[in-house]
Amino acid sequence: MNDPIQLLHLGAAAPDLSTSAYGPFVVHDVPSFDELSAALDSQHYDAIVLHHARPDGLRQLAAWPGLARAVLDAAVLVVAPEPASSEALRLVQLGTQDVLPPHDAHPAALARAVRLAVERKRLERAARKAYATDLATGLPNHAQLMEHMNHLLALREREPAVMALLALRIEGLAATEARLGTESANVLRRKVAVRLRSGLRASDVVASVGVDSFAVLLAWIDDAGDGERVAVKLAQSLQRPFTVAGQDVAVAVCVGVAQYPQHGKDADSLLRRALGQAGEGTAIGRSGLSPHAAGTPAANDD
Repeated sequence: MNDPIQLLHLGAAAPDLSTSAYGPFVVHDVPSFDELSAALDSQHYDAIVLHHARPDGLRQLAAWPGLARAVLDAAVLVVAPEPASSEALRLVQLGTQDVLPPHDAHPAALARAVRLAVERKRLERAARKAYATDLATGLPNHAQLMEHMNHLLALREREPAVMALLALRIEGLAATEARLGTESANVLRRKVAVRLRSGLRASDVVASVGVDSFAVLLAWIDDAGDGERVAVKLAQSLQRPFTVAGQDVAVAVCVGVAQYPQHGKDADSLLRRALGQAGEGTAIGRSGLSPHAAGTPAANDD
């Protein structure tokens, strides 16, 4: 049987869902929005059901500051007198899963609606993650990097600060795939990603922007030369060979650096410059199978 659905319920008396075939449910009843917000601070809920008896309740709900937070992780359903279609659509646009009239909210029907809403929310999260993530490495992908950069650049318009975008083109992935197979090449990409991530601040973003390319967004830098210094440090960190399929594999790295606002004020321009430099630059290091790579031990980078 599925794990119990943790259901947070606001409004009228909490329904008895214990006998529903769509359960099991654990229902937590709260009397007010303030207590609902406090409950969200202390526990994760799979679903939230909000009962609104008054016709103007939907407008108040749409203006509730906590709605964006509530819909972030939970499937939110609203039970209210038959609303105007514009109000119902507005709530859906704000992230609620459904708006149910009271006659569709008796226990059996509500249990079914909640279970299906929770499943839709799970699929929605999975789709969002797939859209935003390079599945081979677990890093943000190109689309997610651009979205993050656009948000950050909008902030920089209001709060000016220097930032840098680095691009690293990795040589050795194709050779690894040719000699050891596709899965070994994917393992190598993941290990490169782990090593890049370990050499940066928590606020920096590492993204996969191609089969052989990574980007690093330094959200702020103190000095104009910091971008170049970080790029060199990351390239040097990749010089130690990696262990893949029981063999030591070395990579070579080409780096490119674009700095805001000196080299561009939009995400596309900065990424094109950084990738262009990485594509034209001289590779640092060596690539291929390297059982005797300069006397340095290989790293697992698990």
